[in-house]
Amino acid sequence: MESCNSKKSKVVLLECAEYDEHKVYSAVKTGLDLLGGIEKFIEKDEKILLKPNLLKKALPEQAITTHPAVFNAIAEILREEGYNRIYYGDSPGNGNPIKISNYAGISKVAEKFGIEEADFTQGKKVDFTEGKVAKEFTISSGVLDSDCIINICKMKTHALERITGAVKNTFGCVYGFNKGLSHARYQNADRFAKMLCDLNKMLKPRLHIMDGIVAMEGNGPSSGTPVKMKVILMSSDPVALDSVFCRLINLDPASVPTNVNGEEWSVGNWRDDCIEILTPQGEKSMDEVVREYGRKDFDVYRGDIKKSAFHRIEWLMKLISQRPYVVEKKCIRCGICVKSCPVEGKAISLNKSNGRAPEYNYDKCIRCYCCQEMCPEKAIEIKTPLLRKILDKVVGL
Repeated sequence: MESCNSKKSKVVLLECAEYDEHKVYSAVKTGLDLLGGIEKFIEKDEKILLKPNLLKKALPEQAITTHPAVFNAIAEILREEGYNRIYYGDSPGNGNPIKISNYAGISKVAEKFGIEEADFTQGKKVDFTEGKVAKEFTISSGVLDSDCIINICKMKTHALERITGAVKNTFGCVYGFNKGLSHARYQNADRFAKMLCDLNKMLKPRLHIMDGIVAMEGNGPSSGTPVKMKVILMSSDPVALDSVFCRLINLDPASVPTNVNGEEWSVGNWRDDCIEILTPQGEKSMDEVVREYGRKDFDVYRGDIKKSAFHRIEWLMKLISQRPYVVEKKCIRCGICVKSCPVEGKAISLNKSNGRAPEYNYDKCIRCYCCQEMCPEKAIEIKTPLLRKILDKVVGL
């Protein structure tokens, strides 16, 4: 066994079947107690940023954004414990962060507890000389103004990285259009994951809380299907938290680039024997929690042709690469997919005069799936070619 980073990581798993404010509060309070209390992570005089997932305009029941009941529980506990310098915010993929926060029900909760919205309307370039692939980031002002971050992520699938969880949610700290530029700069899942690990090393969120009461499977992170997982996960280690998420959905944690690179970057631990799972009933093994709370049929892509020798053959990769495509009957020709494409010259175009749906130039497409994330009508899906499905099985992925 390879040694764990520093020491074993603690991940709290809490059963919570519904978004009842009292039940969610009780679960989160119990989880914090199991981790040693909120004061273990944050000093009373520090300026705290609550960072939910506010990817785009969506209602809470769509499972695209952090549910306001989870945000409410954290806010209430902080106020009860005497924390007064609390702010919140996120930089969405498209749209005004204030309007998106209102639609998601987060701003109403924040107003109830007197929590101001941090400034995510402007950003500043910050050097990060320690970065292995990313030496600088443009970070939203509200993040730079804070002393510490509580990362309130959502349990979802992701077309590029398989899952979006604790590690990926910090990407919302990057300011505005610079997120799209990052996709253009780090053009595959592995490189993008390494950038995310550098970002986590720089920002160092103190605590990660995952809303998995209702998760998203399938065409995530914004066009998938809500599915009940009935859990909340908590940890100071984002990699360990994401790895428990993976195990609950029958996905090998080693197949997720943010996990593997996260351990290599010393962001956290992904291996089962480096993770302790705490519950209100006591410590449990990974196998126990998978039996009790896991879903073997969770819809997430489990193949990875990159692990075979085929990824070195360029002409074959064109035949087997996953690609986004437009479901024409769902498309409303709004053009948001074109706007969200980070590729210079655009890999997708829309000619409104001919009435047809947007069309891809797959030779330009970098498979970042920004178009799929931002589509408001769930009209963009990810297609896996039959040959790739066959090869995935042949190479045992």
